[in-house]
Amino acid sequence: MAAKPLKTSDIARALGVHVNTVRLYEEAGFLPPIPRGANGYRLYTPQHLEQARLAHLALPWPYVGDKALLIDLVKHAASGDYGMAMELAYQYLAVVRIERTIAEAAVEFLERWAAGHLIDSSAGKMHIKQAARHLNVTVDMLRNWERSGLISVPRDPVSGYRRYGTAEFGRLRVIRMLVKSGYSLMAVLQMLRQFDAGRRDDLRTALDVPREDDELIEVIADRWLTSLIELEARAQAVIRQLGHMIERFPSA
Repeated sequence: MAAKPLKTSDIARALGVHVNTVRLYEEAGFLPPIPRGANGYRLYTPQHLEQARLAHLALPWPYVGDKALLIDLVKHAASGDYGMAMELAYQYLAVVRIERTIAEAAVEFLERWAAGHLIDSSAGKMHIKQAARHLNVTVDMLRNWERSGLISVPRDPVSGYRRYGTAEFGRLRVIRMLVKSGYSLMAVLQMLRQFDAGRRDDLRTALDVPREDDELIEVIADRWLTSLIELEARAQAVIRQLGHMIERFPSA
């Protein structure tokens, strides 16, 4: 006996979304073609429901890399090409894991510096332009980090010019690596304030705990490493959902 067709509201209820979201999935090509009854109503099947689950799992923000990869993944599954969809799912998992490895390495770099190991042994003091060339950054970047409170650079008592030395270069390399790895300036500032206060035992946690008043987009960047761990779990959930669909709808 054939299963009773599902309605748009049934799909929306199962996903916990508005019915308009399901319609948007259809318009975007994220669902297989949906037959209609004599009355014109859409007749969804269990396969449509599982495909909608896949789209709902794979597509929402946040994500890392190019969203086009996730869109292609969902569209291949919608067309019944589960093999390519699975391949793309593993490609996305690799992207997330690479980002996580970079973020983890940046934290280890931070911990090495915080433990007192020398990070930069450049000889002598440098003016800001020389420092920028030494670090391969722009002068504006150095000034922005100073304005943001990430570093205080001593000045020559006669000329008043900034003078960057070994201590400043070590701190700046840590800042640059953390920012390049995806951590927000606010997360780095929060961590450095703890470091400067002499609390240096758990800087990893300080770097990954957002303020209570942060907006969602700031929270993602402020707890970057935790966010990447969660995104990796979500990528693995996409793979499990595809595996479930392959087993349930082998002739798709």
